[in-house]
Amino acid sequence: MSCTIVVGAQWGDEGKGKIIDILARDADIIVRYQGGNNAGHTVVVGEDHFVLHLIPSGILHKGKTCIIGNGVVIDPEALLNEMNMLRKRGVKVDGNILISESAHVILPYHKVIDKRRGAKIGTTGRGIGPCYVDKMARCGIRMADLVNKDALKKKLRANLEDSKEFDFRKIYNVYSIYGRRIKKYLANVSVVLNKAIAKKKRILFEGAQGTLLDIDHGTYPYVTSSSATAGGALTGTGVGPTKIDKVIGVVKAYTTRVGEGPFPTQFETTLLDKIRRKGKEFGATTGRPRRCGWFDAVIAKHACMVNGLSEIAVTKLDVLDEMEKIKICTGYKYKSKTYRDFPADIDILDKCTPVYEEHDGWMENTNSVKKYKALPKNARLYLERLSELLDVKIGMVSVGEKRKQAFRI
Repeated sequence: MSCTIVVGAQWGDEGKGKIIDILARDADIIVRYQGGNNAGHTVVVGEDHFVLHLIPSGILHKGKTCIIGNGVVIDPEALLNEMNMLRKRGVKVDGNILISESAHVILPYHKVIDKRRGAKIGTTGRGIGPCYVDKMARCGIRMADLVNKDALKKKLRANLEDSKEFDFRKIYNVYSIYGRRIKKYLANVSVVLNKAIAKKKRILFEGAQGTLLDIDHGTYPYVTSSSATAGGALTGTGVGPTKIDKVIGVVKAYTTRVGEGPFPTQFETTLLDKIRRKGKEFGATTGRPRRCGWFDAVIAKHACMVNGLSEIAVTKLDVLDEMEKIKICTGYKYKSKTYRDFPADIDILDKCTPVYEEHDGWMENTNSVKKYKALPKNARLYLERLSELLDVKIGMVSVGEKRKQAFRI
């Protein structure tokens, strides 16, 4: 591994945190490149569960440099709270975290706007979208501004000049304090990363959310506000495309999504409840129950294409252990036409009938399996069919939430 990007290849919540945690053992630097604290990566270390929202998952390994890139939008309070949580749990934070001075800052008014406007598309209300709006409107406040009192005062005053709802002085004072506390972590991370690449350091780029939540390539408008695809790793860090060696996509052995939006392969209620309980399908950030459904090869094939995936990691195979029959969606039927490629028209996704192929389940416990050949025959056949449909090799399989419950192929 030299420069590797890890992305979600469904609607997020694919288990990227665990895969990144495993890969981080062989990395020198782990970089988060987009999103905000609307995302959550869960990592299980022994009996301890860590849920990380902004800090890269690699922080749980000693001696790693963890970077938050310019493509991330940062709530300073959430970031400082996450650092304190890690310190209290014995994880070293100071000296091994760098934050891009170009990353944009989430402010109180972003959260208020988000809660007012975001309900219809299922946002978390944490101000992520409105912060990205300000970024694109060129009126955003960046991390570098937090440590420059004159710049913070000027930009904050301009953004609040017509507002009677927010207290300029209060916000300025609070965010000035945040700036003083965060200043020592700020850096030009593009320079840091490109120097590290020149020295042949091993770098792991960590995405949040998933491809179908990407602002350009997802189920718009039911998407996040950033580039969750592999391309976001480049714009979100300042590393050029010629520096990337591998792109790994993470998929569940079935499909889930949180919030609003079309979901063609969603289970009927009884099966949904069963899989949700067994797979512990509740949002790491919000606690919202996830919608669950059969593996959707149409969206996964789309993710393979737009990310240029080198390989995929399949997680939660064990959740399907008790299924006698397992379905894979290979197309969408809508108004007498069958779609094999991901359509941009949201009506097709919302009103289509999935085209399924059915496979025999394996009806055996896979939690303790430590190598591919030890999997039940039908589990191997299922994985081989996924690989065939997506035209990409499977590089890793996870059969439980713990670090040791995963193996490479």
